[in-house]
Amino acid sequence: MTELLSITQDYVKNHVIPRYQNSKKGDNGIVLVIGGSSLYHGAPLLASLSALRAGADLVYTAVPRIIVNAIRSYSPNIIALPMTDNSLTIGSANRLIKSLPKIPHTATIGMGMTISKVEALNSLVKKLKENGTKLVLDASALVPRVISEIAETDTIITPHAGEFKRIFNENVGVGEKEIISTVSRMAIKHKITIILKGWVNVIADESGKVATIRRSTPAMTVGGTGDVLAGLVAALYSRMNSSFDASALAVYFNGVAATIAAEQIGFHIVATDLIENLPKAIKPFDKLARKNI
Repeated sequence: MTELLSITQDYVKNHVIPRYQNSKKGDNGIVLVIGGSSLYHGAPLLASLSALRAGADLVYTAVPRIIVNAIRSYSPNIIALPMTDNSLTIGSANRLIKSLPKIPHTATIGMGMTISKVEALNSLVKKLKENGTKLVLDASALVPRVISEIAETDTIITPHAGEFKRIFNENVGVGEKEIISTVSRMAIKHKITIILKGWVNVIADESGKVATIRRSTPAMTVGGTGDVLAGLVAALYSRMNSSFDASALAVYFNGVAATIAAEQIGFHIVATDLIENLPKAIKPFDKLARKNI
């Protein structure tokens, strides 16, 4: 049975994870971002910066070697890991896993990425799962043959309507009730968590929980806001056990950041405006706690 939840300020406040006074680097999330191509170098960069602004301690950005210097030159906060091939191959996936400085708590995969063969994506997903890394799949990683690898794993996927159609071979529908029903049915069927992005964002998980959050401003149609969301989801999920709560809070904060930006500059925002305003969106919900040693 579907359980429709309302993501209010009180809900967010009650589900935000506190930061402990005596925490050390890595305790507040280690995130791996895998994406990018010769055409789309900005997508993994946006996701990485978003994850950092969301509070992750460490973010590793794995991109093709051809764009690694562009990524590194943008910000000293980026830890860029060069991948040997221009597209994702089994070899480049294997080498990436072996080169990771630390095992990430979460990995977000697909933004701007070119995939050589689906087998390479499945191999990467499988090896990350074996290391205990939780997964967030976006964009190019949303292909039908990956479902068998992510089913029943608490993986989060973040499709828009077109990507939903591609991965499930089914349209989401038109009316809000139909959209909610379709997204929830697929989440339950495959035992994953789905964030459907659009004029109404729908979050659904395998248990039947569903939440809707209306897009805060039509200015969010600008390219890159989905990449920001993917990084935000990964950062929150790196510190939370609930894929549903991480997804719901990420969509909420992404919308608030967009609202703040739109109040300043109207319909002329770009994705980096969301990143710059994420601290303003999240800070009111920050919690500090003491940790017993």
